[in-house]
Amino acid sequence: MIPRYSRAGMAALWEPATRFRIWFEIEAHACEALETLGVVPAGTAKTVWEKGDLPYDEPRIARIDEIEREVKHDVIAFLTELSEQVGPPARFVHQGMTSSDVLDTCLAVQLTRATDILIDDVDAVCAALKRRAYEHKMTPTIGRSHGIHAEPTTFGVKLAGHYAEFERCRKRLEAARAEIATCSISGAVGTFANIDPRVEAHVAAKLGLEPEPVATQVIPRDRHAAFFAALGVVAGAVERLAVEIRHLQRTEVREAEEFFSAGQKGSSAMPHKRNPILTENATGLARIVRSAVIPALENAALWHERDISHSSVERMIGPDATVTLDFALHRMAGVVEKLVVYPENMERNLDLLGGLHNSQRVLLALTQGGMSREDAYRAVQRNAMEAWKSGGSLLELLKADAEVTRHVPVETLSKLFDLGYHFEQVDTIFGRVFGDEAEVVPVQQSRG
Repeated sequence: MIPRYSRAGMAALWEPATRFRIWFEIEAHACEALETLGVVPAGTAKTVWEKGDLPYDEPRIARIDEIEREVKHDVIAFLTELSEQVGPPARFVHQGMTSSDVLDTCLAVQLTRATDILIDDVDAVCAALKRRAYEHKMTPTIGRSHGIHAEPTTFGVKLAGHYAEFERCRKRLEAARAEIATCSISGAVGTFANIDPRVEAHVAAKLGLEPEPVATQVIPRDRHAAFFAALGVVAGAVERLAVEIRHLQRTEVREAEEFFSAGQKGSSAMPHKRNPILTENATGLARIVRSAVIPALENAALWHERDISHSSVERMIGPDATVTLDFALHRMAGVVEKLVVYPENMERNLDLLGGLHNSQRVLLALTQGGMSREDAYRAVQRNAMEAWKSGGSLLELLKADAEVTRHVPVETLSKLFDLGYHFEQVDTIFGRVFGDEAEVVPVQQSRG
């Protein structure tokens, strides 16, 4: 987690002041429940809140750090400093609890709050994709498979596909949030031997969490594995969109490109350069997020009721993965919002190969005209390969092929090269993606 790729809101979740504040709230809420149950004297919780609820400013954090250097235990250092603030009633703080109760519950709070930010980020990406998809709903472009011209699509359909993926990502984040939002206040080895389960229920309710059904002193790490796996999938969606834009910005393609602001410079050596730096950056950041998935999966297999082999991992991947993904999503929303689109270049590239993108239509027409599929394929491919080689028109070559015209009349062949045919189901696709809000746009007429 470095400032260059951090946004303030998400980064603040992982600062010591936030962590200690959550720890304090866990302990104070536990005191409330213990007091209600008669385990600690009346007035304990009030004293803890009044005397301990102070800002975790630099001097206070420094004091905790100073104690930790001696005791070599972060939670004990925190509790010691808290007792210095609260006085004698502090002996009732942490009654029946263990460090994992505080650490795991705090991590759950941080990850749920982080997920709320990430969901907002995904919503911003979706809003930008939806707006641009409708803007270019019927903008013709060539679809590519293996990087090679295939059949026509529209740029709006391209963007709608990415929108649908990010909508799925949103649902995955919602599911990940629900799974990670668990609280454990169950004491050593998770048996509640020294603390009533009602304390856990109270703390969970106060922090917006659910009690962990069975904690083995720690919250089971399969939950965390699923959480970071979900972040990895979202990062994959970021990269897929970023790579698409990077390909479209290549000089030979130039169908779309990142916005290039006034005064911006693309190269220290070549003044003409306009590079896809934002999407290249997002691609790299996605790799960092996905790098957290394997360690999170490996954290699931802990020794017996607990060990701390997961702890050092999570102290790193928790902040790094969430902060990095937040930054990448925010960046991609801006890229899509300001994306410069060149319909004229899309049209030029669409026409680059003399109508080869209509080969399947001709193949189907020949089979319907009586040719076997094998013979029809050979006839179309023969002419297509000649068009590849000569740069000529596939339609004209087909018209001159007696075997073809014997099964499909010349006038019918011409109709098979109508561009609008490929877009007749665009409204259907938009309706599936965007629901009832999908507007009906007339099918584009042939360009002739």
